[in-house]
Amino acid sequence: MQQNRSQRSMAQIRNERLWRWRCQWAVVTLAAIGIVLYNAAANLWLLRPTNCFYSTTSLPQIIEQTCEPCLETAPNSIVVDDPISRLDLNLGRWDNTRSYKLFDYAAVGDMYVDASASRQVALATQSSIERLHELLATTAHWSGPVSVAVFIVGDELRLLRAFTMWLFRCQPELYSRMAIHVATPGLKLAVHGEVPSWARNCDAKPSLMGKGEPDSAWRSRHPYPQNHLRNLARKNCHSQYTFLVDIDIVPSKGMAEELDIFFTKTPKCELCAYVIPTYELDTRVANFPVNKKALLRLSKNKLAVPFHRRVFIYNQYASNFTRWESTGGNESLATHVSHNVTNFELLYEPFYVASDTVPPHDERFLGYGFTRNTQVYEMFFVGYQFKVLSPVFTIHWGLQLRRNSPPWREKQKFKNNKRFETFRRELFARYRRDPFQLLKKNLETKKL
Repeated sequence: MQQNRSQRSMAQIRNERLWRWRCQWAVVTLAAIGIVLYNAAANLWLLRPTNCFYSTTSLPQIIEQTCEPCLETAPNSIVVDDPISRLDLNLGRWDNTRSYKLFDYAAVGDMYVDASASRQVALATQSSIERLHELLATTAHWSGPVSVAVFIVGDELRLLRAFTMWLFRCQPELYSRMAIHVATPGLKLAVHGEVPSWARNCDAKPSLMGKGEPDSAWRSRHPYPQNHLRNLARKNCHSQYTFLVDIDIVPSKGMAEELDIFFTKTPKCELCAYVIPTYELDTRVANFPVNKKALLRLSKNKLAVPFHRRVFIYNQYASNFTRWESTGGNESLATHVSHNVTNFELLYEPFYVASDTVPPHDERFLGYGFTRNTQVYEMFFVGYQFKVLSPVFTIHWGLQLRRNSPPWREKQKFKNNKRFETFRRELFARYRRDPFQLLKKNLETKKL
């Protein structure tokens, strides 16, 4: 009897323990389910559409958000109206000598990537701030992507901001396919500052002259780093080919489309550079020549001359403009190779279209002298063939005359001439060639 009671009490204890264990697991399971449901509800709450409010009353327009997840739903005009105002001056990259700071994609149009993917050729150019307004003429006939590098000093960043804002508001088609990059000497810049009123006035013309020092003092203290800017603009092109020009060189009408057709039909040539003939146009000419035939008529009347013919003939002489003009202006012909450059000149510096496998511009050459022709000279060392295209062309407004250069420019040319001595020796060591016998001539001169 006592044994039976003992067995029942043990069974009761086991049942009680089992019941408590099941209750504990039930509580844990319910808590886990509750946590999962809470997390799911919290995520849905955070991802819900909300109405954000933006403050656009300040100048310049800088977005003040009350809820960060709504950035993508903000009106495009508010988000990118003043893109350079968000430029982080701590994130630029230095050049090899840590003399200049470079900022890739300081402002990018929303169609730049698509335009680069759909077109064969991108136009790359460079400018200082006071000449940046010439970009409007340079791109007037160009419908492809544009990559432009701008050199700024002092308070000029606010002027670049203003010009970018003006482009966005008043030239939206151009801005949409453009990428703007910045180079500056190692000086402190300020992103914020008063933006000129014309930045938001499409009836006004951009005024990009700064309030700083006179031009001569500015140039003498800050040599214009042309080759830094050329590399910066060219390396940020994404098309198969790049057309690198100076800011005052204007392509002929429809050139982007013509080059698209030409490169689609032309077998790829790794060591080919396609030269675009460049002419200076008398300012008395009212309208841009509509085609090569019209340009040849102006040339016959001495209102158009080959680029730099009167200032420095070797600049374009090897392109053989006489042969190019002799083929006539038959506009029914598609863009084609008129002839090859067969008499390469040492100081030849054409504007050309090529893939971005060409040698970079040597950034030791600062200011004026030996900036473009040294890069073309190295291409000649590598073995590039220069092919002149027709009937496309480019124009520089105004006939240039030989005049006395300012002292600061002559000093820069003298320094670059010294640098060229080292440059040509490096080319010989790199390629084991001396096609113009420059080293031999230099040694003979020293013996004398």
